[in-house]
Amino acid sequence: MKRALALLLAAVTTAALASCSLDSQSQSDGTVNVVVGYQSKTINTVTAGTLLKAKGFLEQRLADVSNTTGKKYNVQWQDYDTGAPITAQMVAEKIDIGSMGDYPLLINGSKTQANERARTEFVSVTGYSPTGSLNMVVVPPNSPVRSISDLEGKKVSASVGSAGHGTLVRALDNAGIDPKTGVEVLNQQPQVGASALESGQAQALSQFVAWPGLLVFQDKAQLLYDGAEGDYPTFHGVVVRRDYAGQHPEVLDAFLQAQLDATEFLNENPLESAQLVAEGSGLPQEVVYLYNGPGGTSFDTTLKPSLIEAFKGDVPYLKSIGDFADLNIDEFVDDTAIRKAFAERGQDYDAALNSATNPSALSGQDPVCNVAVADPKLASELWIDGADATQPAANPGCLLRAIREANAGGQHVRAAYVPDTEFGTRWFADKSVWVQDGRNYLPFGTPAGAQRYIGGHPGATVVDYQQALVGAV
Repeated sequence: MKRALALLLAAVTTAALASCSLDSQSQSDGTVNVVVGYQSKTINTVTAGTLLKAKGFLEQRLADVSNTTGKKYNVQWQDYDTGAPITAQMVAEKIDIGSMGDYPLLINGSKTQANERARTEFVSVTGYSPTGSLNMVVVPPNSPVRSISDLEGKKVSASVGSAGHGTLVRALDNAGIDPKTGVEVLNQQPQVGASALESGQAQALSQFVAWPGLLVFQDKAQLLYDGAEGDYPTFHGVVVRRDYAGQHPEVLDAFLQAQLDATEFLNENPLESAQLVAEGSGLPQEVVYLYNGPGGTSFDTTLKPSLIEAFKGDVPYLKSIGDFADLNIDEFVDDTAIRKAFAERGQDYDAALNSATNPSALSGQDPVCNVAVADPKLASELWIDGADATQPAANPGCLLRAIREANAGGQHVRAAYVPDTEFGTRWFADKSVWVQDGRNYLPFGTPAGAQRYIGGHPGATVVDYQQALVGAV
């Protein structure tokens, strides 16, 4: 763990000594550089990164600003695997605006505050989960490990300081296992960790979106633990260097307006957004749509009190992984700019702030069961290859029937999504653990979740996916 921490600190401080970009202020011709650090494969940040870039919303907004100010704006996009190198470049004053998960945001605020030119503020959320779902721990397909408790004494790959590492720490702590001594954490980038899991070097991998879903989709892993089991809010968000925002307030405003453009586009066009993000990230469309499809991540820019309170509760995490400077969350979080962006659009920030509803939800008529799709806790979705749109299902049973009918008709099912029965987390139907309880077939993300249900429902039993498809009525 000490070596892992040393590597993390090195990642944040060493890069501060060198730059991989132009100076983030102005070029000699008066052009203002706008350097944006993002993570193309971190789906919960796409409205401030991959999708934002693909749609050109920021460049469009800055072009409008240029017409008013007469200045030119040069946007530079820098793609990273995790938040740590983005923070390093912000410390070096080489990135102006960045997006990352909650635990990396803590480190960002702590590491940048010593230098007023590097000092950052947290200005908007990209996506969040009120329960902490979709940050996950996975194990190899044939692993005997069935619960977090079974990881004691084993090697777990995680990017130290990441949202995935934070999920692991919280899960271990809830299971009564000391995160420092109970497991050996291998500090690895996500793709390196994926290889370590496949080779047997690591017995589990704890990562942020979309890595767990990708590995399960590729049949390289099975889900062991979903963050929703910890029932603690998680989120990703945007930080900006205060000095830069002070010199170029029009750029921050344009960025937040563009983020709102991207957020609205995603919530209104989730399938098209998934296709654009897949192209920009190299991830399979089916994996991207797991997260940014209806009922997945809540894409909402507001700095909700529940998230900020959870953020404050994450501060001890900083202390647990090393010697980081104290961070005053109330000073770090500033909703002034995002409130202004809402007001300029004629939108009610407080109404959005107080809403706990996922802006993107499944609706419509279930064509198989011939009922309205009304309950988000049950709503499911079928994606048939070649179709222009996905097909809603009122509940998992109706989805199974729809899949069976599609198969019988010679159609290829590209992906099918169901909500976990216990926590409601959106997951792949064919990767779920199915339980038969009388005439009902219920999906669970993990074997542990299925066993918890069976323990309280005599007669319920685990069945495989094909049995569920055949038996659904």
